[in-house]
Amino acid sequence: MTMENPLLDLRVKISALDEQLLSLLAERRLLAVEVGKAKLASHRPVRDIDRERDLLDRLIQLGKTHHLDAHYITRLFQLIIEDSVLTQQALLQQHLNKTNPHSARIAFLGPKGSYSHLASRQYAARHFEEFIESGCQKFTDVFNQVETGQADYAVVPLENTSSGSINDVYDLLQHTSLSIVGELTIPINHCVLVSGSTDLDSIETVYSHPQPFQQSTRFLARYPHWKIEYTESTSAAMEKVAQLNSPKFAALGNEAGGALHGLQVLERIEANQSVNITRFVILARKAIDVSDQVPAKTTLLMATGQQAGALVEALLVLRNHNLIMTRLESRPIHGNPWEEMFYLDIQANLHSPSMQKALRELTAITRSLKVLGCYPSENVVPVDPV
Repeated sequence: MTMENPLLDLRVKISALDEQLLSLLAERRLLAVEVGKAKLASHRPVRDIDRERDLLDRLIQLGKTHHLDAHYITRLFQLIIEDSVLTQQALLQQHLNKTNPHSARIAFLGPKGSYSHLASRQYAARHFEEFIESGCQKFTDVFNQVETGQADYAVVPLENTSSGSINDVYDLLQHTSLSIVGELTIPINHCVLVSGSTDLDSIETVYSHPQPFQQSTRFLARYPHWKIEYTESTSAAMEKVAQLNSPKFAALGNEAGGALHGLQVLERIEANQSVNITRFVILARKAIDVSDQVPAKTTLLMATGQQAGALVEALLVLRNHNLIMTRLESRPIHGNPWEEMFYLDIQANLHSPSMQKALRELTAITRSLKVLGCYPSENVVPVDPV
């Protein structure tokens, strides 16, 4: 270690260790792929909860001998286990559906830097070697690109833990011929983004998509003098603020997107809810099959009759077949005042015997029933140590 700059030597050693960690993580992922192939051959489930818990407990005990905190070990290896599970799920799905993992064209809302763009990149990184980005100005354009064959997949937000459902997307699902083939969730971390040196009190106008404004109302209440301007996407807001290049203007969006537009973070926003997560769904022209080795979810679109208790009767069908409903959303039927369509997420594979029986019973007691898609559930609930 040099006396002139001991920090420099230490940082060089840390960087070397970081590179070793990356190599080991890459090697571990390759082993996860081999495990996936073995499970495919033996038809074993992707997840083995007991094995995951035993692994975590053993690592926590081993970590104690190295004076490593149990919470730190748990957080780190829960993330590593999640990556392994999703890697194996993708492998099984590609084998079952004979999909091409090499390339795809993906449509999403907004230009580069939008949350939908980041979600598209995250999905593509897991499923394709490379992908072509196709940003759109409106949700209708996103759907249309896939419906007309200009894109292979659409990635659209469906719900947020803070601001609720994205109604425009739910309404488009009523009429589309596309199928839901996947899902993913990403944490949403909003920032006040500016083009240069300024302060919060000097800002006069803030641009963003309506969703970030809805998710940040408590923060915005501290600055009642700000004028709110809506844009088609968060990235459009960033682009606008970059063009204006004035201390009077700001955008609400994510840090990574802001960097693409040359904007700096002035303030990180605490959302109305401490956990601010958006769920995205992936749409394609052709429905997929889901391996019975992976957790699956089925989304239905249902219209009940107007008689009293019609919805309850339909939900009882699910209960009678021990099917778990994870979401129920209603939207008005356009052109039919006071009538509603119901969207249901069910924790089951479409082709399971219980789901098939439930569909037959629901078809008999509802006005209409449409399967919007069956797809792998990518919400990997982490195991906790004993």
